[in-house]
Amino acid sequence: MKESIHKYFQVGIILWMSYPPERCGFLEPLRKICCDDFFDAVEITQIEDASERKKAKELLAQSHLKVCYGAQPRLLGPKLNPNAISEEERKKAEKTLLEAVDEAKGLGAKGIAFLAGKWEKETREEAFSQLLKTTRNVCDYAADRQMQVELEVFDYDMDKSALIGPAPYAAEFAAKMRTTNSNFGLMADLSHFPTTYENSRFVIQTLKPYITHLHIGNAVVKRGCEAYGDQHPRFGFPESENDVEELTDFFRVLRQEGFFRKEEPLVLSLEVKPWKDEEPDIILANTKRVIRRAWALA
Repeated sequence: MKESIHKYFQVGIILWMSYPPERCGFLEPLRKICCDDFFDAVEITQIEDASERKKAKELLAQSHLKVCYGAQPRLLGPKLNPNAISEEERKKAEKTLLEAVDEAKGLGAKGIAFLAGKWEKETREEAFSQLLKTTRNVCDYAADRQMQVELEVFDYDMDKSALIGPAPYAAEFAAKMRTTNSNFGLMADLSHFPTTYENSRFVIQTLKPYITHLHIGNAVVKRGCEAYGDQHPRFGFPESENDVEELTDFFRVLRQEGFFRKEEPLVLSLEVKPWKDEEPDIILANTKRVIRRAWALA
């Protein structure tokens, strides 16, 4: 493409992935991204410390970045399940998602994203109904605050083993959600396509009516290999699935399917994290190089 990627997408970063807070802290990486004009958006998650939350709000207000809020860590950390068969357990997950909506709004975000919980074969249909209940309640709550809700599509049998996807199942869920809640959408992540045994064309075409947010990244799906599963290693990682060629194909499919929307650009965030003792700044530079090359070839 000769035109800038920024014409068609708001390029973002999942801050807590690229700069793991246990290694890098929070405010300094956020300040770094606020100063980096490669980015149009930043995705943050729960900030438990009130003083840090206040400072983050100030930095974000100055930055002109689009603020996105990922509630996935609020579920994954304490192992909360929004499709739990137990109503008590389901409500615990719903509660943290409702809290996430309020925190996100306070930080300037226009919505939240989350993921489905684990499932078991014998209760899959009931879990699907439980997830609909949770998601509708969260969407209703968010709508009252002019907020959006997005469900990220994950693997179903490899690592996260989430109820949603693969893509056809995600489309079925989204179709049911859209009958009651127009502020619901799906997040499609290139790094998850190999983990659901799918490719860009199939996923984008299947989920096309419902996609409101995009992620790009990499995965290792060969058992026994380092960084196996949903670990988001850098592009070009040994035995991994995605690099320049796969990202180029992803961009081409998005263009062919009508996702190059200069008037209403979707957020397209890189979700790549340093493996072990890799340096976050170098991994981020790696990702920018891959994006620039793939975009030039698309």
